[in-house]
Amino acid sequence: MATDLARKRISTTEAPWVRFTLIGVALLFLVLFLLLPLAAVFTEALRKGVQGYLDALKEPDAWSAIRLTLVTAAIAVPLNLVFGVAAAWAIAKFEFRGKAILTTLVDLPFSVSPVVAGLMYVLVFGAQGWFGPWLAAHDIKIIFAVPGIVLATVFVTFPFIARELIPLMQAQGTDEEQAAIVLGATGWQTFRRVTLPNIKWGLIYGVILCNARAMGEFGAVSVVSGHIRGQTNTIPLHVEILYNEYQSVAAFSVASLLALLALVTLVIKSIAEWRQQRERGAAALPPERPLALQGKNP
Repeated sequence: MATDLARKRISTTEAPWVRFTLIGVALLFLVLFLLLPLAAVFTEALRKGVQGYLDALKEPDAWSAIRLTLVTAAIAVPLNLVFGVAAAWAIAKFEFRGKAILTTLVDLPFSVSPVVAGLMYVLVFGAQGWFGPWLAAHDIKIIFAVPGIVLATVFVTFPFIARELIPLMQAQGTDEEQAAIVLGATGWQTFRRVTLPNIKWGLIYGVILCNARAMGEFGAVSVVSGHIRGQTNTIPLHVEILYNEYQSVAAFSVASLLALLALVTLVIKSIAEWRQQRERGAAALPPERPLALQGKNP
């Protein structure tokens, strides 16, 4: 028995030099392409001291960009939360005609360039677009205004929540939901008391990724925003303008907010993954034996 375990350990364990080489290459890659650029952002942002950093963030255009970014994320993320849960529930729990088409549409933003997505909205809602004349006649602005930015952000962030939940719901199956329905629960009660608790950590993980992408989106928002300074510039667009104007300290100061967002996202993501794995591990443990049976053969 011990010999078999030793052979298995030897056959599945790489040589020490292979492990050290792989670890060294991974660490070198992380340092060169992650840690050094991240350190450069904060170093450049603080080049004129803390006061210069704060002055760059207090500047009216910067504050307008921060506010618009937060508003956009506050609208786009809840919408994607509703759409993503509904799409995932429909795809994972039901069989219906067009299911493959719906799954493909969920993945569409992953395969379309964000710039192309922005151009699609310009084609539909722009001044020369399909609905442009009607919108102009009713004094409704979508392109080069906040609604266009929100629409573009919703499009590029739509798959994150749905794609996180679909495999999770498919792995869980429908047995618990069917049992709840048999016991007399309504559809809403089944979702609230059975489905939602089972997907809560995957849902939180998807919301975190969706929010990070919503705040950092550049391509699609750049096309539909019009780059109106102080009105339709989000944080990424404002950073580009500052950098093009050779205001490097201000540009890196505002960019550091996105870097901090990325760090916070990683921390929350790690906590969510840890909690999810912990709950799965607890669910996989066998039930404890009664005290009266402990020490006895079953």
